[in-house]
Amino acid sequence: MRPILLLILLLAVVLVLAIGLGETPLSARQYLQAFASPASPPAEILWTLRAPRAAAAALVGGALGLAGAVMQGLLRNPLADPGVLGVSAVSALGAAMCIAAGVAVTPGAIEIAALAGALLAGALVVFLAARLAEPQTLILFGVALSALGGAATALVFNLSPSPITTSEVLSWLLGSVANRDWSDCAAALVPMAMGAGLCGWAARGLRMLTLGEETAALSGLPMARLRAAAVAGAALLTGAAVAMAGVIGFVGLAAPHLTRGAVSDDPARTLLPSALAGAVLLVAADLAARLIPTAEELKLGVVTALFGAPLFALVAWHASRSWRG
Repeated sequence: MRPILLLILLLAVVLVLAIGLGETPLSARQYLQAFASPASPPAEILWTLRAPRAAAAALVGGALGLAGAVMQGLLRNPLADPGVLGVSAVSALGAAMCIAAGVAVTPGAIEIAALAGALLAGALVVFLAARLAEPQTLILFGVALSALGGAATALVFNLSPSPITTSEVLSWLLGSVANRDWSDCAAALVPMAMGAGLCGWAARGLRMLTLGEETAALSGLPMARLRAAAVAGAALLTGAAVAMAGVIGFVGLAAPHLTRGAVSDDPARTLLPSALAGAVLLVAADLAARLIPTAEELKLGVVTALFGAPLFALVAWHASRSWRG
């Protein structure tokens, strides 16, 4: 309980910082004006621009953190993340095709295309998860699906009708929560809530899997359904995150590792702390993207990769030592 309370407090702190700080500095009088007069320019900056952007970062980070914890528990692999099943790649492909087709000007078209790609990939993976006994086989299939999605996205770049379209696709794929509003957050809550519910229901199956496949099969739990629910939940969470912010790497990998030690490596008890840690990480990363002095604001996916890659290397090093032992 204490780690959860600490993470909630830390999330509240980074949210306050994300709303209070930005490229446009405000004086103490302007902060007071923002609270006293909702129609004032300072209030517009805080509550219309910064607050929904911070909320979007928290939702995306929480979804990726929870999906990462589920994937690591399901596959019993500390290097698994939400992209391991190929859902992120196919979701990104859907958005890239939407932009290249010229229908991105329609409000919500990119988000719908990205979520549709994630649901398509997720449905395929759920179908296989219910029929594959070994998690290693599911990983191999996910790698193949991810490679196919990446290759198809590269083909979209190759066949792009104009340099402007290519730039738009690349910009979206690099990830960002800029210009998100409250309606975007509300729309993302629906699939994220459904995904979180499925993951919560599958938590007891994740705990049983720590005892091995044979023990889990003899436990009396509907392991096939629980495994399918875990995959479907992670797919919904990942798809909704990609639909809102583009492809964001390493949050789903890092968040579970930052919290697992505090819950005694219990995959079921790791879910909520991982979601909170993911939210903290992405809100902090988005704040860094806004505050780092560059001619053009850094993309959120770039910032998470810059900080996440060393962590991934560290995790891989520790994992390789345990494999050798």
